[in-house]
Amino acid sequence: MKLRFTKMQGLGNDFVVLDGISQRLALSAGQVRFIADRHFGIGCDQILLVERPNQAGVDFGYRIYNADGGEVEQCGNGARCFVRYVHEHGLTDKREIRVETRSGIIAPRLEDDGDVSVDMGVPEFRPPQIPFLSDSESIVQPLEVDGRILAITAVSMGNPHAIQVVADVDAAPVAEQGPRIESHPRFPNRVNAGYLEVVDAQRIRLRVFERGAGETMACGSGAGAAVVAGIRRQLLTSPVQVVTRGGELTIAWEGIGRPVLLRGPAVTVFEGALDLPDTE
Repeated sequence: MKLRFTKMQGLGNDFVVLDGISQRLALSAGQVRFIADRHFGIGCDQILLVERPNQAGVDFGYRIYNADGGEVEQCGNGARCFVRYVHEHGLTDKREIRVETRSGIIAPRLEDDGDVSVDMGVPEFRPPQIPFLSDSESIVQPLEVDGRILAITAVSMGNPHAIQVVADVDAAPVAEQGPRIESHPRFPNRVNAGYLEVVDAQRIRLRVFERGAGETMACGSGAGAAVVAGIRRQLLTSPVQVVTRGGELTIAWEGIGRPVLLRGPAVTVFEGALDLPDTE
Protein backbone atom coordinates (compact mmCIF):
# COMPACT_ATOMS: atom_id res chain seq x y z
CA MET A 1 0.00 0.00 0.00
CA LYS A 2 1.35 3.42 -1.00
CA LEU A 3 0.78 5.86 1.85
CA ARG A 4 1.00 9.63 1.40
CA PHE A 5 2.21 11.45 4.51
CA THR A 6 3.38 14.79 5.88
CA LYS A 7 6.14 15.04 8.49
CA MET A 8 5.59 17.88 10.99
CA GLN A 9 7.01 19.03 14.31
CA GLY A 10 6.09 21.25 17.21
CA LEU A 11 9.20 22.15 19.26
CA GLY A 12 10.90 18.95 18.12
CA ASN A 13 7.95 16.76 19.14
CA ASP A 14 7.58 15.16 15.71
CA PHE A 15 4.62 13.66 13.91
CA VAL A 16 3.60 11.82 10.79
CA VAL A 17 0.26 13.30 9.70
CA LEU A 18 -2.07 11.21 7.52
CA ASP A 19 -5.14 12.25 5.54
CA GLY A 20 -7.89 9.79 6.45
CA ILE A 21 -10.49 11.79 4.52
CA SER A 22 -9.27 11.34 0.93
CA GLN A 23 -7.88 7.86 1.64
CA ARG A 24 -9.36 5.12 3.83
CA LEU A 25 -6.94 4.09 6.53
CA ALA A 26 -7.20 1.36 9.18
CA LEU A 27 -3.71 1.12 10.65
CA SER A 28 -2.68 -1.92 12.63
CA ALA A 29 -0.44 -1.54 15.68
CA GLY A 30 2.37 -3.12 13.68
CA GLN A 31 1.97 -0.61 10.86
CA VAL A 32 2.01 2.26 13.35
CA ARG A 33 5.26 0.94 14.85
CA PHE A 34 6.75 0.58 11.35
CA ILE A 35 5.88 4.17 10.38
CA ALA A 36 7.25 5.52 13.67
CA ASP A 37 10.52 3.55 13.48
CA ARG A 38 13.40 5.97 12.95
CA HIS A 39 15.55 3.40 11.13
CA PHE A 40 13.14 1.41 8.95
CA GLY A 41 10.15 3.76 8.66
CA ILE A 42 9.66 7.53 8.62
CA GLY A 43 10.33 8.18 12.30
CA CYS A 44 8.14 10.10 14.74
CA ASP A 45 6.89 10.35 18.30
CA GLN A 46 3.23 10.11 17.26
CA ILE A 47 1.08 9.52 14.18
CA LEU A 48 -1.85 11.89 13.67
CA LEU A 49 -4.83 10.76 11.58
CA VAL A 50 -7.20 13.38 10.12
CA GLU A 51 -10.74 12.02 9.74
CA ARG A 52 -14.28 13.19 9.14
CA PRO A 53 -16.17 14.06 12.33
CA ASN A 54 -18.82 11.84 13.88
CA GLN A 55 -21.01 14.66 15.19
CA ALA A 56 -22.57 17.91 14.03
CA GLY A 57 -20.86 21.21 14.77
CA VAL A 58 -17.37 19.70 14.55
CA ASP A 59 -14.95 20.11 11.64
CA PHE A 60 -12.70 17.06 11.92
CA GLY A 61 -11.96 13.89 13.81
CA TYR A 62 -8.46 13.47 15.27
CA ARG A 63 -6.85 10.14 16.18
CA ILE A 64 -3.44 9.88 17.81
CA TYR A 65 -1.15 6.86 17.86
CA ASN A 66 2.02 6.64 19.93
CA ALA A 67 5.21 5.13 18.55
CA ASP A 68 4.52 1.87 20.39
CA GLY A 69 1.33 1.34 18.37
CA GLY A 70 -1.16 2.34 21.07
CA GLU A 71 -3.92 4.89 20.50
CA VAL A 72 -4.11 7.76 23.00
CA GLU A 73 -6.52 10.52 23.89
CA GLN A 74 -4.74 13.85 23.55
CA CYS A 75 -1.64 15.62 22.19
CA GLY A 76 -1.19 19.39 22.46
CA ASN A 77 1.76 19.75 20.09
CA GLY A 78 -0.04 17.46 17.67
CA ALA A 79 -3.17 19.61 17.82
CA ARG A 80 -1.16 22.62 16.67
CA CYS A 81 0.30 20.64 13.76
CA PHE A 82 -3.19 19.33 12.99
CA VAL A 83 -4.71 22.76 12.33
CA ARG A 84 -1.74 23.84 10.20
CA TYR A 85 -2.00 20.60 8.19
CA VAL A 86 -5.71 20.90 7.35
CA HIS A 87 -5.23 24.57 6.43
CA GLU A 88 -2.18 23.99 4.22
CA HIS A 89 -3.81 21.01 2.48
CA GLY A 90 -6.99 22.89 1.63
CA LEU A 91 -9.25 20.80 3.86
CA THR A 92 -10.61 23.99 5.46
CA ASP A 93 -10.24 27.75 5.14
CA LYS A 94 -11.19 28.34 8.78
CA ARG A 95 -8.52 29.86 11.04
CA GLU A 96 -10.11 28.16 14.05
CA ILE A 97 -11.55 24.66 13.92
CA ARG A 98 -13.37 22.30 16.26
CA VAL A 99 -11.85 18.84 16.46
CA GLU A 100 -13.14 15.73 18.21
CA THR A 101 -10.62 13.59 20.07
CA ARG A 102 -11.03 10.53 22.28
CA SER A 103 -11.08 12.89 25.27
CA GLY A 104 -13.52 15.48 23.89
CA ILE A 105 -13.61 18.57 21.66
CA ILE A 106 -10.58 20.84 21.27
CA ALA A 107 -10.34 24.13 19.36
CA PRO A 108 -6.97 24.88 17.72
CA ARG A 109 -6.52 28.24 15.97
CA LEU A 110 -3.97 29.41 13.40
CA GLU A 111 -2.79 32.85 14.54
CA ASP A 112 -1.73 35.74 12.31
CA ASP A 113 1.89 35.57 13.50
CA GLY A 114 2.22 31.91 12.47
CA ASP A 115 1.86 30.43 15.95
CA VAL A 116 -1.01 28.12 16.79
CA SER A 117 -3.15 28.38 19.91
CA VAL A 118 -5.22 25.53 21.31
CA ASP A 119 -8.05 25.42 23.81
CA MET A 120 -7.09 22.16 25.52
CA GLY A 121 -10.21 21.92 27.66
CA VAL A 122 -10.64 21.88 31.43
CA PRO A 123 -8.05 19.91 33.45
CA GLU A 124 -9.30 17.15 35.72
CA PHE A 125 -7.87 16.55 39.21
CA ARG A 126 -10.32 13.97 40.58
CA PRO A 127 -8.40 10.65 40.81
CA PRO A 128 -11.11 8.41 39.26
CA GLN A 129 -11.30 10.67 36.21
CA ILE A 130 -7.53 10.67 35.52
CA PRO A 131 -7.54 7.65 36.30
CA PHE A 132 -5.33 7.42 39.39
CA LEU A 133 -5.85 5.02 42.27
CA SER A 134 -6.07 7.13 45.43
CA ASP A 135 -8.44 7.65 48.36
CA SER A 136 -7.38 11.31 48.59
CA GLU A 137 -8.00 14.33 46.37
CA SER A 138 -4.93 16.12 47.75
CA ILE A 139 -3.11 18.10 45.07
CA VAL A 140 0.20 16.56 46.22
CA GLN A 141 0.18 12.77 46.43
CA PRO A 142 2.82 10.24 47.51
CA LEU A 143 3.91 7.71 44.89
CA GLU A 144 6.34 4.92 45.76
CA VAL A 145 8.84 4.15 43.01
CA ASP A 146 11.75 1.77 43.62
CA GLY A 147 11.53 2.23 47.37
CA ARG A 148 11.42 6.04 47.21
CA ILE A 149 8.38 8.18 47.97
CA LEU A 150 7.88 10.79 45.26
CA ALA A 151 5.60 13.82 45.67
CA ILE A 152 3.48 14.05 42.52
CA THR A 153 0.47 15.94 41.27
CA ALA A 154 -1.83 13.74 39.19
CA VAL A 155 -3.87 15.57 36.55
CA SER A 156 -5.64 14.74 33.31
CA MET A 157 -5.42 16.99 30.28
CA GLY A 158 -7.60 14.50 28.43
CA ASN A 159 -4.66 12.15 29.03
CA PRO A 160 -3.03 11.29 32.39
CA HIS A 161 0.02 13.08 33.81
CA ALA A 162 2.12 12.70 36.97
CA ILE A 163 4.02 15.92 37.67
CA GLN A 164 7.04 16.20 39.98
CA VAL A 165 8.74 19.42 41.02
CA VAL A 166 12.53 19.08 40.81
CA ALA A 167 15.42 21.40 41.65
CA ASP A 168 17.27 20.87 38.35
CA VAL A 169 15.46 19.39 35.38
CA ASP A 170 18.76 18.55 33.66
CA ALA A 171 19.71 16.29 36.57
CA ALA A 172 16.26 14.66 36.86
CA PRO A 173 16.28 10.83 36.43
CA VAL A 174 13.93 10.94 33.44
CA ALA A 175 15.34 7.98 31.52
CA GLU A 176 15.64 5.72 34.58
CA GLN A 177 12.56 6.71 36.57
CA GLY A 178 10.20 7.74 33.77
CA PRO A 179 9.39 4.19 32.60
CA ARG A 180 8.70 3.13 36.19
CA ILE A 181 6.21 5.95 36.67
CA GLU A 182 4.67 5.40 33.22
CA SER A 183 3.71 1.81 34.08
CA HIS A 184 2.99 2.34 37.80
CA PRO A 185 0.03 0.17 38.93
CA ARG A 186 -1.73 3.18 40.47
CA PHE A 187 -2.22 4.53 36.94
CA PRO A 188 -4.44 1.89 35.25
CA ASN A 189 -4.05 3.46 31.78
CA ARG A 190 -0.35 4.27 32.29
CA VAL A 191 0.76 7.89 32.60
CA ASN A 192 3.04 10.63 31.23
CA ALA A 193 5.78 11.49 33.73
CA GLY A 194 6.60 15.21 33.93
CA TYR A 195 9.61 16.85 35.62
CA LEU A 196 9.05 20.53 36.42
CA GLU A 197 11.71 23.06 37.46
CA VAL A 198 10.42 26.45 38.60
CA VAL A 199 12.61 29.29 37.27
CA ASP A 200 10.24 31.99 38.56
CA ALA A 201 6.50 32.40 38.98
CA GLN A 202 5.94 32.76 35.23
CA ARG A 203 8.68 30.59 33.75
CA ILE A 204 9.45 26.89 34.10
CA ARG A 205 11.69 24.26 32.54
CA LEU A 206 10.12 20.91 31.70
CA ARG A 207 10.99 17.40 30.61
CA VAL A 208 8.39 14.72 29.94
CA PHE A 209 8.67 10.96 29.59
CA GLU A 210 5.65 10.30 27.39
CA ARG A 211 3.50 7.22 27.67
CA GLY A 212 4.27 4.95 24.73
CA ALA A 213 6.94 7.22 23.22
CA GLY A 214 9.68 7.80 25.82
CA GLU A 215 11.17 11.22 26.47
CA THR A 216 10.27 13.69 23.74
CA MET A 217 11.68 17.11 22.89
CA ALA A 218 8.42 18.71 24.03
CA CYS A 219 4.94 17.70 25.18
CA GLY A 220 2.04 20.13 24.82
CA SER A 221 -0.40 18.37 27.12
CA GLY A 222 2.50 17.81 29.54
CA ALA A 223 3.22 21.54 29.51
CA GLY A 224 -0.42 22.24 30.33
CA ALA A 225 -0.41 19.65 33.11
CA ALA A 226 2.82 21.05 34.60
CA VAL A 227 1.51 24.61 34.64
CA VAL A 228 -1.85 23.79 36.22
CA ALA A 229 -0.07 21.59 38.78
CA GLY A 230 2.31 24.47 39.58
CA ILE A 231 -0.55 26.94 39.91
CA ARG A 232 -2.51 24.59 42.18
CA ARG A 233 0.63 24.18 44.30
CA GLN A 234 0.92 28.01 44.49
CA LEU A 235 4.29 28.00 42.73
CA LEU A 236 3.19 29.71 39.51
CA THR A 237 0.91 32.44 38.20
CA SER A 238 -0.64 32.52 34.73
CA PRO A 239 0.49 32.96 31.99
CA VAL A 240 3.61 30.76 32.13
CA GLN A 241 6.46 30.32 29.64
CA VAL A 242 7.38 26.64 29.41
CA VAL A 243 10.94 25.94 28.27
CA THR A 244 11.37 22.47 26.78
CA ARG A 245 14.34 20.89 25.07
CA GLY A 246 12.72 21.73 21.73
CA GLY A 247 11.74 25.34 22.44
CA GLU A 248 9.14 27.41 24.30
CA LEU A 249 5.37 27.28 24.76
CA THR A 250 3.00 29.68 26.51
CA ILE A 251 0.33 28.23 28.82
CA ALA A 252 -2.51 30.27 30.34
CA TRP A 253 -5.01 28.99 32.92
CA GLU A 254 -7.51 31.04 34.92
CA GLY A 255 -8.23 28.36 37.51
CA ILE A 256 -10.62 25.56 38.45
CA GLY A 257 -13.33 24.96 35.87
CA ARG A 258 -11.53 26.99 33.20
CA PRO A 259 -9.81 25.63 30.07
CA VAL A 260 -6.06 25.49 29.53
CA LEU A 261 -4.87 27.64 26.62
CA LEU A 262 -1.66 26.62 24.84
CA ARG A 263 0.27 28.65 22.25
CA GLY A 264 3.37 27.75 20.24
CA PRO A 265 4.79 26.91 16.79
CA ALA A 266 3.87 24.16 14.34
CA VAL A 267 6.12 23.42 11.36
CA THR A 268 5.83 21.29 8.23
CA VAL A 269 9.13 19.45 7.61
CA PHE A 270 8.57 17.43 4.43
CA GLU A 271 6.07 15.32 2.50
CA GLY A 272 6.41 11.97 0.84
CA ALA A 273 5.04 8.50 0.14
CA LEU A 274 5.79 5.23 1.90
CA ASP A 275 5.23 1.60 0.90
CA LEU A 276 3.31 0.39 3.95
CA PRO A 277 3.69 -3.34 4.64
CA ASP A 278 0.82 -5.58 5.73
CA THR A 279 1.67 -6.28 9.36
CA GLU A 280 -0.32 -6.81 12.53
